[in-house]
Amino acid sequence: MTPQELLKEAQNVIENSYSPYSHFPVACAILYKDGQVITGVNVENVSFGATNCAERTALFTGITKGYKKEDVQMIAIAGKTSYFLPPCSICRQVLVELCPIDTPVYLSNQDGQLKETSILELVPMAFTEM
Repeated sequence: MTPQELLKEAQNVIENSYSPYSHFPVACAILYKDGQVITGVNVENVSFGATNCAERTALFTGITKGYKKEDVQMIAIAGKTSYFLPPCSICRQVLVELCPIDTPVYLSNQDGQLKETSILELVPMAFTEM
């Protein structure tokens, strides 16, 4: 699967985002090494602390299905922004915990353009087990 195909998987679920407060839908697709793709969207709550981001929704679903850190192959994040949409800082630390540090992460914009980065580039001084 190409990064563009993985982005399409995220774009296919972005309308499922529950974002009535921010009106800022985000979707994430994770490709696992066995070819399985798991998607997630942000789910807001009137108490913003109870909100869950798309990246964490997808990662936590993968854990629920039995996937491990070493099973993650690549990640794509979709939004409706003019800029390349990065994960929030909480999600970045969760990515460090649940993915290999060199995992490619593809950020996108509303035009479907991709910017490749990695978890290490997103969190250069992260707490890791390394």
